[in-house]
Amino acid sequence: MVDRRHWLKGAVNAALAVSAGPALVSAQAAMRDGQPAYRRLAETGLLDERIEAIAAQYDQCRLCPHQCGVDRNARDTGLCGATARVRVYSHTPHFGEELPVVGRRGSGTIFFSHCNLRCVFCQNWPIAHAGRGQLVSDRELANMMIDLQRRGCHNINLVTPTHVLPNIVRAVGLAMRRGLRVPLVYNTSGYERVEMIRLLDGIVDIYLPDLKFMDGAQSERLAMERAGDYPAMAQAAILEMQRQVGTLVTDDRGIAVRGLMLRHLVMPSRVAGTREFVAWVAANLPLDTYVNIMPQWRVEHRAFEYEDIARGITVGEFLEAMDWAREAGLTNLDERAVAAEKVYRRRLAS
Repeated sequence: MVDRRHWLKGAVNAALAVSAGPALVSAQAAMRDGQPAYRRLAETGLLDERIEAIAAQYDQCRLCPHQCGVDRNARDTGLCGATARVRVYSHTPHFGEELPVVGRRGSGTIFFSHCNLRCVFCQNWPIAHAGRGQLVSDRELANMMIDLQRRGCHNINLVTPTHVLPNIVRAVGLAMRRGLRVPLVYNTSGYERVEMIRLLDGIVDIYLPDLKFMDGAQSERLAMERAGDYPAMAQAAILEMQRQVGTLVTDDRGIAVRGLMLRHLVMPSRVAGTREFVAWVAANLPLDTYVNIMPQWRVEHRAFEYEDIARGITVGEFLEAMDWAREAGLTNLDERAVAAEKVYRRRLAS
């Protein structure tokens, strides 16, 4: 007789083997029938199998690059600070995200508590570091998804999802049976295991990762001490995301349907490696990849303790970042970033 753990290990390996090939749902198919990826995967009979494979990770947690190995079903916590029960800070229509995600009715944002990266400059530190929020069941999480759809949101935007993936996919399965049919946005710090991203092939429609650091010494200094492998892990995960969903596809209203949308926060003193970031994108992704070079740096949480980032960015630092992006040949820069660039250039010229 095969025990459950060995069966689930086989299911994970099978899912990874399937996901290593062509994407399970093409952008053309998603546009043609208007269904999100997870509903199409359910039609093949693979969604429940994939949910089981992801849920099995809680037995000896290997969800993120830390690979703590704790039994979260036994209420043990790893470096992220979470157990097997999900904690949610809020669920609400959100209008501060990228315009293709926000549209006119907002992005249905669910903020998950805790984080596996915990940057010293985190703007959401009460949620990510302190873990503020309410414990909810998977069924209650599914209810939140249905509520956001009922309120007219264009998508379900999963913010900091990495460490609670099992709860998310189980909730998606429950919500789908109740009529959930809007795309899923996987809104992540980028600190991912590519093996887990492969398990999301055919489930996630829109990937919205950060690529925060290009130098592991900086990620180890300004995020968790064990995050020196952040650049390598994030880059591998982003390449897999691109393989699955391709470049951004929008509908006739300009609303995101499917694709990769990449973020990079400009930081003081060039510590994020912005020039290296745009060079990497140009060398490894299509030049029309949606890229948001973000100017909204603020000195938050413990950033004031680090002299080189204990200030706002200058106009020059943001404008050089945009110049580097264009010099690298990137052609699909975020509309709001471009608007900010124009404002700053007019001020310099006046």
